[in-house]
Amino acid sequence: MQTFFDSSYILVVDDIDESLEEILKNYPKHSIRVIKNEEKDEFQLLQAQTAIKESYIASSEKKYLFLCGSSFRVEAQNSLLKILEEPPTNIVFIILTTLKSSLLPTIYSRLPFKVLKKSNQEIESSFDFRKLDLKDIYNFLKENQRVSKSEAKEFLESFLVKIKNQNIKLDEKELELFSSSIKLLELNSRPLNILTTVLLALLNKKS
Repeated sequence: MQTFFDSSYILVVDDIDESLEEILKNYPKHSIRVIKNEEKDEFQLLQAQTAIKESYIASSEKKYLFLCGSSFRVEAQNSLLKILEEPPTNIVFIILTTLKSSLLPTIYSRLPFKVLKKSNQEIESSFDFRKLDLKDIYNFLKENQRVSKSEAKEFLESFLVKIKNQNIKLDEKELELFSSSIKLLELNSRPLNILTTVLLALLNKKS
């Protein structure tokens, strides 16, 4: 398992604490800062603000900020967008999470990611998005009428994996559709409606 990253990365892992212990062995202790919520597994706005402040503390050598959470609050991610895109000199951000769908597409479209789970496999949708048609969508929705919120998130993640693997480019508006879909799922919108909207948008892109 690769355990040293010299540039900003998203790492999808099985267990954050175990992975962090393994990864940190490869970094000088004085150069790392671990930022996580000690009360729960969710990375919240307070942790994001801490990360931003820490990144602006000048350093003459590389400083590695590890942002850890099984889930990341939407407002926390939005506050990090600018600094992830244009980090201060010598600052490297490494995000650790257990599920890539916990991150907004606007985050992981800006950073490379690596799956370090023991299976080392991402879920890839069975859709061929280059040949997507209404029949495919109808059959999928019919089979998944009672999809849960977490399952819908995993479907969205699998769509993005397949789209990337098929070298299909999404523009900012299309990435934002995935982001807003995840936000709506968090607000308990009906998962089937969310998946319908995304799939129809992808169908329109193809046509």
